[in-house]
Amino acid sequence: MNNQFRTQTDEQEVEEELDIKLKSKSPVVESAFFRKLFTEGVVSKESATEMLPFLIFLAVLCMLYIGNSHMAVKNVRNIDKLNKEVKELSWEYKSLKADLMFKSKLTEVAKKVDTLGIKELTEPPKKIIINSNEY
Repeated sequence: MNNQFRTQTDEQEVEEELDIKLKSKSPVVESAFFRKLFTEGVVSKESATEMLPFLIFLAVLCMLYIGNSHMAVKNVRNIDKLNKEVKELSWEYKSLKADLMFKSKLTEVAKKVDTLGIKELTEPPKKIIINSNEY
């Protein structure tokens, strides 16, 4: 009975070793498949040479597509930057306009020119009328 059990386990070990060898040979089989495909199969040297201009055309199109997308992203960033700058300048304009409106009030102007000795009028201005024959 011992002999039979040992022979069965020996056979199982041999089968496991074969499975391991087959698994390790699978990349070789795959590379042989690609080698066979490109030498004897669908793609031959002649057909690859005939497809070369089309492949170059596709490569150029891909490069143009990539360049166009980069340029579009650059333009979008530039537009965002300019929009932010326009908003900031608009805020600055509004604040300066409000400041100017405040400083041009009669009371503020009177405070500024008071140091120069100029005083505010208390009576309304007089209208000077000149006849055409007097001039």
